[in-house]
Amino acid sequence: MERIESAAKRLVGRAAQDVARDEDFWREVQQSFSVSRSVINLNNAGLCACPKVVTDAVLDLTMEQEKLPPYTAFTTLPPRLEVVRVKLARLLGCDPEEVSIVRNATEALQTVLLGIELEPGDEILTTTHDYWAMLDGLEQRRRRDGVRVTHVPVPAKPASMAELVTAIEQGVTDRTRLILVSHQVNLGGQIFPVREICEMAHARGIEVVVDGAQSFGQFDFKLTDLDCDYFGTSLHKWLMAPKGTGLLYVRRDRIASTWPLLPPPKEQYDDVRKFEALGTIPATSLAIGEAITFHSTIGGKRIEERLRYLTRYWSDRLKQDPKFNFMTAFESDMSCAIATVDIEGVEPADLLEHLWAEHRIRVANPTPRTENIRGVRVSPGLQTTLEELDIFCDVMEGVASRAKL
Repeated sequence: MERIESAAKRLVGRAAQDVARDEDFWREVQQSFSVSRSVINLNNAGLCACPKVVTDAVLDLTMEQEKLPPYTAFTTLPPRLEVVRVKLARLLGCDPEEVSIVRNATEALQTVLLGIELEPGDEILTTTHDYWAMLDGLEQRRRRDGVRVTHVPVPAKPASMAELVTAIEQGVTDRTRLILVSHQVNLGGQIFPVREICEMAHARGIEVVVDGAQSFGQFDFKLTDLDCDYFGTSLHKWLMAPKGTGLLYVRRDRIASTWPLLPPPKEQYDDVRKFEALGTIPATSLAIGEAITFHSTIGGKRIEERLRYLTRYWSDRLKQDPKFNFMTAFESDMSCAIATVDIEGVEPADLLEHLWAEHRIRVANPTPRTENIRGVRVSPGLQTTLEELDIFCDVMEGVASRAKL
């Protein structure tokens, strides 16, 4: 961590886009991870590796907890978790009393989708590109409570952000009570104009819950940039915090009216901590603080520009061959670290298997869950080297030249 701090001091005054190409600095960052260089992980959108400072903290906290588990869990952990809550709130740009520390984005968002009060016939609006676990939650709400769920079709590569706002606005009816929108779609990496969607919704008295599983830690923003009512994210993705950590933001005036997944004690009915009433919390959650320090030392904007640079590095090379079809819009406000690419004549599932079985390259295949996105999803991380992206491109070009595996 000291080497990162020292290297970061040399960056003062330099533009983030310039720093994104400073391989000497990023080599220092790459050395902060305990990853194996015998495999190439290009599925960081699935799960990011933690830097060593986080994994070391997890190990230390685990050993500390085992010395006297009940004392750690019930006496020393709660006040220390409050410090983490404050740090998360500062990073997100909100009041600590609006932040709940949960286990992942699914838990955070399901809390809202299942916990807001709706009447039979009330409508929840979402898109065809939202995450399947959330869509499964909406389906349960429809079956159990008789609410209507509308899935607005959206393009894989919209011509503009305004096109996405229009698509959602046209799906709104007089029964729409809640809009679920992904800040960044996990399939092709499309970033949504959340602020404009929230302004449109609020003008109609509609609440908005934002799926920030992919955005938080990947690109630089504050909640004030979004103006949403609810926000859920996984901290073990782009923030690179311990596995099984997440965050739920609930606007202060919505806390009391939102039911938690599990019943809280009466004194917490108006407290954001009621969403954490899940029983024993592991002490390793405290290592979120180390992840925040790592992120802040590098700088959120520098991280964003580096991840965008890595994605443009490999995609710009493959774009030269017409056999590659991209499902991602590459304008700077449209995407960042995630892109999905298809090879003409090759099944994505077969390509995914080939990349792993023959070359130990890990990507993802979002194709089975949506109709208009086809290909493999590629998402490099801060530990990814340009050499690894060159190897990936070599393999992909070889497959494209043969048009078969």
